[in-house]
Amino acid sequence: MQFTIEQRHLTDTSGKPAPADAVTFHVCDAPDVDEAVRLFVKKRDAEIIGTVMTFPGFQAIATVRERSGGVYTLQVAPSSGHHPRPMIY
Repeated sequence: MQFTIEQRHLTDTSGKPAPADAVTFHVCDAPDVDEAVRLFVKKRDAEIIGTVMTFPGFQAIATVRERSGGVYTLQVAPSSGHHPRPMIY
């Protein structure tokens, strides 16, 4: 499954507030939203602050701190057209 990850920077590496437009987007292939967050964090050698909040529809929000000191939030959602097949009962 493919996920789009919005990375919204809250602070820069010195701990000062980041500009309001400090947003980047990434694409991640993972079997589920939890794994998408884990892979993104691992790739950046970062750590999750607090709890990853998951929501119906394969969505999640997490706050992350990089080893370099920057803090950002992640909003993870399925990419368009790559939703899982519905279950047939």
